[in-house]
Amino acid sequence: MVSPTPIKTEGPAALLANAEAYAESKTHKSTRMAVGLAMMAGLFIGLAFVFYLTVTTGSNAGWGITRLMGGLAFSMGLILVVLGGAELFTSTVLSMLARANGKISTRGLLYTWARVYFGNLCGALLLVFIVMVAGLYQLDDGQWGLNALHVAQHKLHHSWIQAFALGVLCNLLVCLAIWMTFTSQNPLTKAVMVILPVAMFVSTGFEHSVANMFMVPLGMSIATFAPDSFWQAIGSSPAAFNDLNLMQFISANLIPVTLGNIVGGAGLVGMGYWLIINPERENKTAQVSSLTLPSATYPERMTMTQETLTIEKNMKPVQCALKSDQFVADALEQLNRYQLQGAPVVDKQNELVGFFSVQDVFVDLWWNDYQPDMDTKVEDLMRTEVQTVEADQSVIELAQYMSIDNQVLYPVSDAGIATRFTTQSALERAKTQTLSRPYVYPVMEDNVLVGVISRSDVVRALAPLYGNTMDILPADAKDGLVTA
Repeated sequence: MVSPTPIKTEGPAALLANAEAYAESKTHKSTRMAVGLAMMAGLFIGLAFVFYLTVTTGSNAGWGITRLMGGLAFSMGLILVVLGGAELFTSTVLSMLARANGKISTRGLLYTWARVYFGNLCGALLLVFIVMVAGLYQLDDGQWGLNALHVAQHKLHHSWIQAFALGVLCNLLVCLAIWMTFTSQNPLTKAVMVILPVAMFVSTGFEHSVANMFMVPLGMSIATFAPDSFWQAIGSSPAAFNDLNLMQFISANLIPVTLGNIVGGAGLVGMGYWLIINPERENKTAQVSSLTLPSATYPERMTMTQETLTIEKNMKPVQCALKSDQFVADALEQLNRYQLQGAPVVDKQNELVGFFSVQDVFVDLWWNDYQPDMDTKVEDLMRTEVQTVEADQSVIELAQYMSIDNQVLYPVSDAGIATRFTTQSALERAKTQTLSRPYVYPVMEDNVLVGVISRSDVVRALAPLYGNTMDILPADAKDGLVTA
């Protein structure tokens, strides 16, 4: 299973976009996969609590240092979840972003949460069974088990509102830890990022619903099934832990902590960022920049007039433009029909708002493990930075812009001072330069989109320079093919 990896890390808006993709990925998994990965997460978090109990049992380092050591040990659980691609309920609540963006229904959201919650519970209880069979509670002459009993018992003696608040604080930190991992693709960096937030919530005593699914049932199991030799070793009796029962666990801990986890993760982190950033993003208009093309000299031998070499005379009609609210599947069909690899995007008022290309589709497919969301629209993937040309500009000037970078050919400052010395001729420098410029440009006239011109169209327009009027492209592709 390949976990989605962030591709953009600059700024809060980019992180929100990565978080939204992460949220949507939670909803696309089959139930079998989601429950299976959730069981793994429940197992991982339970193992982290085993590590915590081992580290803190018998420690004389002092209250704070002991809990810090336990918190650092517990961070192993979230590291395993993040790097192992498991499904943890407390991070799955970030799928609220998918609901906010209309990608899933409320019913779909609750179903996504429910199946992960159930899987986490099953995984945690499975580990409780294994730990009991292994007799880990007898470690250190039973002190390990006594530590587990005290930790579990402590969790059941918060007031309802206190347990809720501790749940909010816990998942605030967990989801912030997950949010930070969206800034990197490096597994080691991701692992390091989650350590301190997890160490803080564990050492301070915040409440994590999935961790409690392991810890409290473990305490209940020890209190119920531990032999007399265990109680004699620790100098206590099962009666001292009668409050470790199922009803107390569900009513005093699991329900308020779960609700608090939802508020802390889905509310404060997920929807908090969404409410701050999304309105700004939705109000963002296309950044349209009209190119100032370099002047070019027309060859004396040219038989064509300058009028025939305008962009207007060689562009494709505007019918190939896409609608911003068009589904990606329909947009791809339209691009195929016109044999295009990209096209300008207009809104309902036919104003230019972006540019959509197959490159955007490739990136989206990679992000979603090649399981695309059929509800994705053009506006979700398009780029809003658009370079345009004017209809009355020259094809020759556009060709020069596409192929020549004057800063490479003539490396001088504005004051005319050379910034780089080379023995290569201008022709050699032109041949070896590397340019990253669009192959397709929307054509504007009086700020209105009137067509599209591509590198193929420019080549066709300039073919007569070789003394003929050959068509560079097959006849059946004249009206649409754009080579990118």
